[in-house]
Amino acid sequence: MTIAENILCVRERIVAAARRSGRNPGEITLMAVSKTFPPVSIREAYAAGLRVFGENRVQEFAGKAEALRDLPDAQWHLIGHLQSNKAAKAAELFGAVDSVDSVRLAERLNAAAQSAGKTLAVLIEINVGGEEAKSGVAPASDELEQILLDAPKWTNLAIRGLMTVPPYSDDPESARPYFRQLREIRDSLANRRLPAVCINVLSMGMSHDFEVAIEEGSTCVRVGTAIFGEREKA
Repeated sequence: MTIAENILCVRERIVAAARRSGRNPGEITLMAVSKTFPPVSIREAYAAGLRVFGENRVQEFAGKAEALRDLPDAQWHLIGHLQSNKAAKAAELFGAVDSVDSVRLAERLNAAAQSAGKTLAVLIEINVGGEEAKSGVAPASDELEQILLDAPKWTNLAIRGLMTVPPYSDDPESARPYFRQLREIRDSLANRRLPAVCINVLSMGMSHDFEVAIEEGSTCVRVGTAIFGEREKA
């Protein structure tokens, strides 16, 4: 199947999952995770109507950015872990960083965005599974609370919501409790009406489990393999 055909299939699955859970499919963003794929593949997805793309590594996207500069309405999100020392380059290349996991990183990004004369949309990454190998702040942690409290002073960051990557399993249903937990955290934070924080976005769900994520409230699904095909093994 072509990339366009894959996108059509994914969109049909999104609509079906939304309808099963009584949701409007139009409130769910399909993000194409284009890490490791070349500009030509990204252009195919763009031609098929996608506008939101996720990349995992700053350096990798730096090598693609020039070749994609003529796609003015494409939105580039950094979804992988970001080291603080790469904040300046990330602020230059991306319009959004969906993996903020510390006060230090937020401060670096804010300063970098200020220097670049732009406002970065950001998501707070939550490590719902408590996995040591994964980044993200722990739910109900002091770090999460400090990020929320410090948000008003970061005038060049716009905190839009939460992101998570649950523990992997071949069974999509095993991710449901983690997706539900993130939704409950989002609802709790929204009820607090924190200044300079607008927790609307729930970025959760990938190629193998995005339908379950939608049923649990995801507003953005990050789909790579189901759009572009299997990635080459390193």
